[in-house]
Amino acid sequence: MSASMSLLNTSSRRAGAGGFKTCPTRTTIRSVRRRPLMKARAALDPDNANVLVCGGGGVGFLVSKKLKDMGSWVWCMQRSETRRSQIEGMMALFAKADALNMEQVEKVFDGIDDLDAVVSTIGGTVAEPLADSQGNINIIEAAKKRGVKKFVLVTSIGAGDSKDATPPSVYETLEPVLVEKQKAEEALKESGMDYVIVRPGGLKNEPGTGSAKLTEDNTVCGAIHREDVADLVIKVLLSDVANGKTLSAVDPAQMFGEPQFETVEV
Repeated sequence: MSASMSLLNTSSRRAGAGGFKTCPTRTTIRSVRRRPLMKARAALDPDNANVLVCGGGGVGFLVSKKLKDMGSWVWCMQRSETRRSQIEGMMALFAKADALNMEQVEKVFDGIDDLDAVVSTIGGTVAEPLADSQGNINIIEAAKKRGVKKFVLVTSIGAGDSKDATPPSVYETLEPVLVEKQKAEEALKESGMDYVIVRPGGLKNEPGTGSAKLTEDNTVCGAIHREDVADLVIKVLLSDVANGKTLSAVDPAQMFGEPQFETVEV
């Protein structure tokens, strides 16, 4: 199936590469708004930034919504159309593509001008874990090819050098997925792009607490709310402080005992 994109209530559209219908360029939008040119900044300014969010799960959707509320141009690449109406309803752009299909991924990237950053929350299942590795690797390769400035990858505690942080029974159950996530992490580290890898603990659906933390300590393990993960992802996306780091994301209030670890403030 070919990738497709759409934007509700946009009367002015142009044909993008590969025949996609995409939004007006940001240069055009700036001229319409008569916004003054701003000096280059080291960190990404969310207002008018162009961000592709890959993954249709809770964290990816929340990241998309929060970035849209901050004034970013947000593109949502998803395999399923389950959330399409919600995405278009918040005036983000929907791109249907299977991350495991490189041709579809390439078409999504070809349809976006001046892409600043990519956030990927793509993940598979224990039975079908390849999205965690090859799906993300396809996205990483496409982003690198087009000179994307920054890439934030969401994986999981238990991946890579955090293997021993998870209880043995948990790791044994999730090993097929965690091994594939590590492959994506390694590919991103070798890509040459500015990157941050965020490894959340066990995900919960309740509203965020605002107390979640990031740490380079690869021994921590605990739970965290999806909304808090989304907030942390946006923080590392917009700041250069965490560039090149692999960070565990946990809520100290949802960890056993009295954990002691250094946090990374962004």
